[in-house]
Amino acid sequence: MEVNKQIKSDESTEGIYKLTPEDACKIMGTSAEGLSASEAQSIQDKYGKNVISEKKGKPAILIFLSNFVSLMAILLWVGGIIAFVAKMPELAIAIWLVNVINGVFSFWQEHRASKATEALKKMLPSYARVIRDNKEQQISAEDLVPGDIMLIEEGDKISADARLLTSTDLQVNQSTLTGESNPVRKSYDPVLREGLSRSEIPNLIFTGTSVASGSAKAVVTSIGMETVFGKIANLTQTMEEVQSPLQKELDILTKQVSIIAIAIGAAFFLAAAFFVKQPIAQAFIFALGMVVAFIPEGLLPTVTLSLAMAVQRMAKEHALVKRLSAVETLGCTSVICSDKTGTLTQNEMTVCNLWLPGQELEVTGLGYAPVGNIINGNREETAAGNKDLKTLLTAAALCSNARVVPPNDESDRYTVLGDPTEACLGVVAQKAGIDMDEQSNLTPRLRELPFDSRRKRMSTIHQLEQPVNGSQRIAYIKGAPKEVLELCYGINKQGNREELTSEQRDEIMQANDGYASKGLRVLAVAYRLLNRNSNLPTSMSAYTPELIEQDMIFVGLVVMADPPRPEVADAVALCRKANIRIIMITGDYGLTAESIAKRIGIVKGDHPRIISGLDLEKMSDEELKVALKDEVIFARVAPEQKYKVVSSLQEMGHIVAVTGDGVNDSPALKKADIGVAMGISGTDVAKEAADMILTDDNFASIVKAIEEGRAVYSNIRKFLLYIFNSNMSEAVPSAAFLFSRGGIPLPLTVMQILSIDLGTDMVPALGLGTELPEEGIMDRPPRSMKETLLNKRLVILAFFWYGLIESAISMGAYFFVNMVNGWPNVALASSGLIYRQATTMALASIVFCQIGVVLCARTEKQSIFKVGLFSNKNVLKGIVFEILLITAIIYVPFLQGIFQTAAVGWKEWVFLILCPIPIVFLDEIRKWISRHYGKTNKIKNGGK
Repeated sequence: MEVNKQIKSDESTEGIYKLTPEDACKIMGTSAEGLSASEAQSIQDKYGKNVISEKKGKPAILIFLSNFVSLMAILLWVGGIIAFVAKMPELAIAIWLVNVINGVFSFWQEHRASKATEALKKMLPSYARVIRDNKEQQISAEDLVPGDIMLIEEGDKISADARLLTSTDLQVNQSTLTGESNPVRKSYDPVLREGLSRSEIPNLIFTGTSVASGSAKAVVTSIGMETVFGKIANLTQTMEEVQSPLQKELDILTKQVSIIAIAIGAAFFLAAAFFVKQPIAQAFIFALGMVVAFIPEGLLPTVTLSLAMAVQRMAKEHALVKRLSAVETLGCTSVICSDKTGTLTQNEMTVCNLWLPGQELEVTGLGYAPVGNIINGNREETAAGNKDLKTLLTAAALCSNARVVPPNDESDRYTVLGDPTEACLGVVAQKAGIDMDEQSNLTPRLRELPFDSRRKRMSTIHQLEQPVNGSQRIAYIKGAPKEVLELCYGINKQGNREELTSEQRDEIMQANDGYASKGLRVLAVAYRLLNRNSNLPTSMSAYTPELIEQDMIFVGLVVMADPPRPEVADAVALCRKANIRIIMITGDYGLTAESIAKRIGIVKGDHPRIISGLDLEKMSDEELKVALKDEVIFARVAPEQKYKVVSSLQEMGHIVAVTGDGVNDSPALKKADIGVAMGISGTDVAKEAADMILTDDNFASIVKAIEEGRAVYSNIRKFLLYIFNSNMSEAVPSAAFLFSRGGIPLPLTVMQILSIDLGTDMVPALGLGTELPEEGIMDRPPRSMKETLLNKRLVILAFFWYGLIESAISMGAYFFVNMVNGWPNVALASSGLIYRQATTMALASIVFCQIGVVLCARTEKQSIFKVGLFSNKNVLKGIVFEILLITAIIYVPFLQGIFQTAAVGWKEWVFLILCPIPIVFLDEIRKWISRHYGKTNKIKNGGK
């Protein structure tokens, strides 16, 4: 036990894979008999239980209250208080209700108690089999300790990190840690080779992975939070929540609006009190009304509604969003870090080519469905008509252990039992017309010589239905081309066996190298007839690789790939058009990753830089940032390295989206500005760590979601444009009153101003939040993080375009009524009928001008007639609502008293109905000029 205690203090177990099994046991303070119960208890007292610890999150009540203390929410609380001070309690209550409803809705939409750690725990087994006190026992997995001798077999989940002591045909599925679904073969021999990542070391097994086949005995080296799995959990838990770009933007906007509102309120108070000589109390109430008028009370509901509607649309496009603000974050994404398997590719290994002496065949059809053909030039080949093809595919499929299960009640897809690389061999045999069930019955397997990493091949021995040249048994072999070819003396050609020449060897290896350079996986297939006179043992159990794997006949090469999803290339092209960069980060080999990246257009150069996990480990942060400026692919990376790449991109000013499906991806998913998990192949851990889940595991769905995210930001801008524009037409009448020193009776009262901001404008503004993505929205680069919602273009359009046009029309309506009916006596203005009709017309004309503005605001450059004048039903409903509301304000006696309005005649209604027309007409001219000017500039700049 003293040895064991020392080991934990100096962490020298890092190199335990270099030791023999005996030395590994010794360094862990144990033996083949296992620990004693007292030793195990002593170790547990020191190092604790084998559990994933959980850090406490923020209480739900604080999460709930946080929705009411954002800067915008505080501004609304203050606005309500001001309304109370100004003796407008109804207004105060209305403002506060907006805040309360928005806060509750946001909490309901976004509140998800963090379940990432809980999901991690579910992946760990409840029990483990160990040897203690020299006998096999089943114990609770949490009671495992370093030094325990653990027993595992097919189907088991592995409970702790361990070093193998013995193994029999052991294959482990490490997809939870690496993201690659192919089972990894493991062996117990010491590993002296350098340059391997932790997950690549063949004598180490890890918590959270599972045994695909075989059995083994291993000594536990790490438990709980010290395992690779535990370190991922810790990285995921310790990450701090940061504000989304939209939340930061809203904070900036709130400060800007607060400054504008207070400045305008102060200016109007001073002007009213000292220039117009109004009583101080009256001037103060007037100023407070202007402050409240400039607060965009509808902003938070509009933002929430825009996000919620986008979430609904995205759900129909197979993207489920867990956090509302994540929608807009997608819109400003500048880099997507994507894994390869299952996202860019179909995660269905498929045979794409077959190489036979003198023949190179193409295989059509993708995935595990046995649908497709084998093409030789212009003709279709089948096993019945091509003996060499039948020999190749029969040998390859029989020398395999995997099988494909057709769609059934549990799954509507073809699924694989076993190694996907082997499963596709049976599929291509079916495409050639071979019935593998029948073939297995005709040629039953007698023995298997399993694959191991030293031989790089496996062999199976079968009983022949009819003796061939006196042989009743045949050995089939498949494996790495170079290793298999070294065992061959002959070659199968047109059904005959010939001597293998050196020229043919070179030809085979050239074909292999050509396929490998394209990132394709290649298997060589050969056979040997086992003649009863060849001095082989009579007992099958005595057959060894050394006896069987010699004097082989080469048959051909089987070439396979995990094909890209058919729609991904178009999605990648759209990302390029939108100036969104895609970086592939995969657990697969660099050559394979490069091949896929080139096929789908992620990289365009001939020689992109490929950085392995080991290379990345040696790079400084600055070296990594330099590398990230060029075309680069990351291969064979560890979880903390993927996290490092994401962090570096964020430090470079990028908004980063990350895709992932395994436990290994969870730290990067949580670190990313927008984490995207796979819904079909993804683990629960990845889904809990992510902000968005793709229900179809399809990269193209991310691009559609980005388009929706851009639309959300655009819609918020449209809302601001719409509400701020009316602020100008509300301020101009008050300015006319003040600068005329009261000579022009106030054309618009404070209550009338508020009836626009909290009444007629609200519903149409909310309708803008549901606008669909505008044509060409993906032709633009991601928005700059330096750009704010209230930018120069929006201010100019709102205040000095729409605002001035609307102000001119509303003041024209006010003066028109006065001029026609005689200018009122200023002293009697507040009670005169003509004056009230004039202010009513000023108010109503603003409302009807806003109809024109809300239609124009729906598009930035496109003609509103192209998208459809009334295609947004929510905007249409808003227009109907504001017409009904202003009609009620004009004609309902109760409301006339509150808003100081008076009934108007049919001539005035004709004027009002015509109000939207000049706004729409002038804006269509502006947009046409903008489109034409933009197109001309694009041509001058070479189409860029």
